[in-house]
Amino acid sequence: MKRSLYPNDYVTSTYVIDFEKLYQEGYRGVIFDVDNTLVPHGAPADERAIAFFAWLHDLGFRVTLLSNNKEPRVQKFCQQVVGAEYIFKAGKPKPANYLKAMENMGTDVQNTIFVGDQIFTDVWGANLAGIRSVLVKPILPWKEEIQIIIKRFIEALVLGGYHIYKRYGKTIRPVPLREER
Repeated sequence: MKRSLYPNDYVTSTYVIDFEKLYQEGYRGVIFDVDNTLVPHGAPADERAIAFFAWLHDLGFRVTLLSNNKEPRVQKFCQQVVGAEYIFKAGKPKPANYLKAMENMGTDVQNTIFVGDQIFTDVWGANLAGIRSVLVKPILPWKEEIQIIIKRFIEALVLGGYHIYKRYGKTIRPVPLREER
């Protein structure tokens, strides 16, 4: 179970991942968490997120926002960006809605990547669904609901194990990086 909590890669920000190279590698679908992955918790889409989604759309990616939030939060963000679908109250880490997202996008586990900021919901669910998982550092980690803040302390322990595993593990799959936009 411990390895199912480890992401395939851990990077500083969603915005440093080189999605152009991922597209060249054959990836066609991206599933994102929203809060603290794309924008601070509860924030609307900012200029950076709006430009980022336009870029992904122009590259040809299909995108789904997968969130445990209620519909108004996810829908509002989705309406502010180009080319994204959404699934709200996703029940992460259960893999069912990761699979539904891929079905809706017409992608599969071989050509879909997941990006999120939490281990116990985002990464664990993506790994259970068989999707390549990328953990990003949360944008504003201590401006969240209390249950998320508590989980962050436990996640720090898991990340300690991940860093050791990353040094010796064979399943670490670094994503290509670029300069942050």
